[in-house]
Amino acid sequence: MIKDLAWNAFKKTGNIDTFLELKQIEQLQNNQNNLLRAKGGNKWE
Repeated sequence: MIKDLAWNAFKKTGNIDTFLELKQIEQLQNNQNNLLRAKGGNKWE
């Protein structure tokens, strides 16, 4: 979902920094979910 948001933001603004920042947020969320799963589950999933 964030990937689509990042791509659409890039298409509208032409600013690659916006795309890269949103991709970084996506990566942080994935890392957080992986850590939560390793600790015994994610209470939001």
